Amino acid sequence: MTAVARPLALDVWALRRPHCQPSHIEKNRHLGAMSRKDSGRHKALALFFIFFFALHAISQTEPSYVSGASYAGASQLMQLVPQLQGQRVAIVAHAASLSLDPRKKQLVHTVDRAVKLKLNVVKIFSPEHGFTGSFSAGEHIEGQEVEGLDIPMVSLYGSHKKPTLEDLSDVDVVLFDLQDVGVRFYTYISTLSYVMEACAEQGKSLIVLDRPNPFSDVVDGPVLDTAYSSFVGMHPVPVLYGLTMGEYARMVAGEGWIAHAESLTLSILPCLDYHRQPAMLAVPPSPNLPNAHAIALYPSLCFFEATPVSVGRGTDAPFERFGAPWMDHLGDAFVPSANEGARSPKFEGQTCFGQDLRSTSFVPEQGLDLDFLHQVYHAYVGKGMDSIAPFFTSFMDKLAGGPSLEDALTAGASVEAIKDSWQEGLDAYRQKREAYLLYPRLPEPSSPVMPAPETPARKKPKKKAP
Repeated sequence: MTAVARPLALDVWALRRPHCQPSHIEKNRHLGAMSRKDSGRHKALALFFIFFFALHAISQTEPSYVSGASYAGASQLMQLVPQLQGQRVAIVAHAASLSLDPRKKQLVHTVDRAVKLKLNVVKIFSPEHGFTGSFSAGEHIEGQEVEGLDIPMVSLYGSHKKPTLEDLSDVDVVLFDLQDVGVRFYTYISTLSYVMEACAEQGKSLIVLDRPNPFSDVVDGPVLDTAYSSFVGMHPVPVLYGLTMGEYARMVAGEGWIAHAESLTLSILPCLDYHRQPAMLAVPPSPNLPNAHAIALYPSLCFFEATPVSVGRGTDAPFERFGAPWMDHLGDAFVPSANEGARSPKFEGQTCFGQDLRSTSFVPEQGLDLDFLHQVYHAYVGKGMDSIAPFFTSFMDKLAGGPSLEDALTAGASVEAIKDSWQEGLDAYRQKREAYLLYPRLPEPSSPVMPAPETPARKKPKKKAP
């Protein structure tokens, strides 16, 4: 068990068991010691069992998944040591910045790897949800304490999304290692864009330690209109953009989507022998995506965040259920309450009726399912509630990347018609995407060639005796 992974293990274990929430994290400017009641042995066992059960799930329940930590580029960090000797290094990381050590058969955090390789790590940058991944969406983070580290930490969230001149003044190279999920409104790719732009402006080198994600070969959803660019969608890509973090960085730089893109010194430490399979994540990348099933449903259910419907934040199944006090009972009832992953959840303390999707099979290859949103919107209108309050808030335009999805739903368009309307944009995006791909797909298994049946030789007729 590594120094950084050890205190994170219990936090992550609690996130996988949502009724057992992680303890509050004191907000200080620099990393230091964080007290824990649990012994090191318990923490080590926690992370071991997380990884064991993730691998078990891969082999037993979701045969199409691969273990993301086994393919992560960070496992090859040793290759960069000659290049990074004498350099002042900053690392953008969080709890899920883990990769497998095949020799010891354990997960290692990227900060631990860098320190053990004697790299001069002078700073850690953390994204939304913080370094430990336990802060709720949108929560302001000033600093955190993590046992075993004495490295300054800077949060890249809230009003401080982009590294400043001061932040990078004592840095020569930035290593970027965040576990993405492959969905446009998941903000880690926006953090990547801001870090890229800051490095380009200040002449700092950027190395992306690439890693697979669940949707790295799935392209679906409306392409963002840049007139509606925000932190939940900065660039003209679809909701499911079908790229790893390294490939996305290549596209952002290659398409000139950041200022001074031509000045950026960018390199990618690639995934190991990866073939675009959906990745099972070793630990949750954020508190409200606790498992692979929730992640698979996330792009389809997240549109409810801009409506009077809860996606289960503040319950034991975020993004695996939806409901509201006004909805009909569809087999599920829940009462959201504040927890570490949702400080002030929608409909807190109110009974919500809706649907529990935990027993519903759903995998990344299914892409974006609009049926949930379509059905609930029309139920809302059917009850006449749109005359009291509109179903969609202005946040919908940011999530959808423009007004077209809301306009189509309110105009009564079918799910098929809406998805058909995306195809021209998706076709153009797929063509552009090809130039930035780093990993081939697995070859399709060839059908066995059956040998042609032999034609039996015809017997010559016997000659009759004269």
